[in-house]
Amino acid sequence: MSNVIVIGGGAAGMMAAYAAAERGHRVVLLERNEKLGKKLFLTGKGRCNVTNACERDKLFENVVSNPKFLYRAFYEFDNREIMELLQKAGCPLKVERGGRVFPVSDHSSDVIAAMQRLLKEKGVEIRLHVRVERLLVRDGEKPGRIAGVLLEDGSKAEADAVILATGGLSYPSTGSEGDGCRMAESVGHTVRKCVPALVPFETAEKWCAALQGLSLRNVTLTLYDGKKKVYQGFGEMLFTHFGISGPLVLSASSYYEKCRDRKAVVCEVDLKPALTEEQLDKRILRDFEENINKEFKNALGGLYPAKLVPVMIELAAVAPDKKVHDVTREERKKLAELTKHLRLSVTGTRGFEEAIITQGGVSVREIDPSTMGSKKIRGLYFAGEIIDVDAVTGGFNLQIAWSTGCLAGRSIPD
Repeated sequence: MSNVIVIGGGAAGMMAAYAAAERGHRVVLLERNEKLGKKLFLTGKGRCNVTNACERDKLFENVVSNPKFLYRAFYEFDNREIMELLQKAGCPLKVERGGRVFPVSDHSSDVIAAMQRLLKEKGVEIRLHVRVERLLVRDGEKPGRIAGVLLEDGSKAEADAVILATGGLSYPSTGSEGDGCRMAESVGHTVRKCVPALVPFETAEKWCAALQGLSLRNVTLTLYDGKKKVYQGFGEMLFTHFGISGPLVLSASSYYEKCRDRKAVVCEVDLKPALTEEQLDKRILRDFEENINKEFKNALGGLYPAKLVPVMIELAAVAPDKKVHDVTREERKKLAELTKHLRLSVTGTRGFEEAIITQGGVSVREIDPSTMGSKKIRGLYFAGEIIDVDAVTGGFNLQIAWSTGCLAGRSIPD
C-alpha cells in the first residue's frame, strides 16, 4: 500500500484518486477550490458532456494532439466503462446526437455527486481550499524520486506517489492558472506552449457583427491553411460580434495552432451541403420562377434565414431591388457559389477566458504512455488536461481525463 497525493479535483483528479484507492492505496485528494469538479460543473453549458458513445477506435480519430500516446489509456478505461461506472454510482445517462453522452437530468452536478460517492466509498480523503506550492523530490537519487508536496501554508505532505491533475489554463475563473505546468517544469519536465483550444474564431469580415446571434444548423465548415484543408465538419455554428463560434468552429479551432501561415487561414461554410452545385442551381431557378416578379431581396427567404439575406445580397453584388426576372445567369451562379463557399478570413482566436480546453502542456515524450508516469521523476504521474493531448468537441476531452486519470491511479505500485 502506497501513500498517494492527487493534486486537482477535476474529472482527471477524481478518477485518478478513485482508481488508486480502488487498488488499496491511501489517497489524499487536494483541491484549491471550495468544491470538487468546479470546471466540470461548467462543461456542456452546465449539462456535462460526459463522453462520446462511439466505437473505441473512433476515440482516437477525434484526438487532435498525440492520439497514439493515448492507446493504452483508452484501452485501459474507455467510454463504455465510464458510462457504466457513473450509472452504477447513481447517475443515469443518455446518448444524444453525434454520440454525445449526458446525464439524464441534464445537470453536471449529478456527475460530480456520483464521483464524490465513489471517492467516499473508497475512503479517499478530500482536502479543499488547499493549494500546492511545489513538488518535493528526494535528494541524491538519480533519477529523482518524488517525496511529497509543499503546501502554500509552508507545511509538507509526504507521499510515495503524486498524481498531477491540475488542468490547463482554460476557464481561469475555476482556478486553472497553470500551476501544474509550473510544478512539472520545476522538476525538469518540458512543457509545450499552452494555447486556447475549442475556442471561438475572430474574423476580418465586419458583416459577422450584423449576424450576431444567428445560428446555422446542418452546415459544413472547412478550415484551410492556405490551400491545404486541415479540418472539415458538419453541424452547427454561430455568428458573434467578433466572428464565429459554435460546435463546428470550436472543433476547427483545435487545428488553428497547427496552421503554418496564419495570414492565410480561411473558414469556408457550405450553407447547403445536402445539395450539389447543380442541384442548388436548379433550386435557385425554381425559387426565382416562383417569385419572378418580385424584387431580388424578397425572393431569397426560402434559401436563407431572414437575418442572412441582406449579407448574401451584398456579397453577391446584386441590387436588392432588382426584379428577379432581370437577374442574370452570372449573378445567379455567383449566389450559388457563395452559398456553397461562404468564406471567412480568420484573424485569430479568443482567449483562455472563452476556451473550453488548453492545447499544449507536459510533453508526452517525457511520460510513459503505459502508466502515465514521469520518465524523469519516479513516483510522479500525470492525468488530464495538463498533458499535451487534446480533442475536438463531443465528449472526447472528458474521456481523455477519465482514461488518463484511471490509468495513472491504477499504475501506482504497492
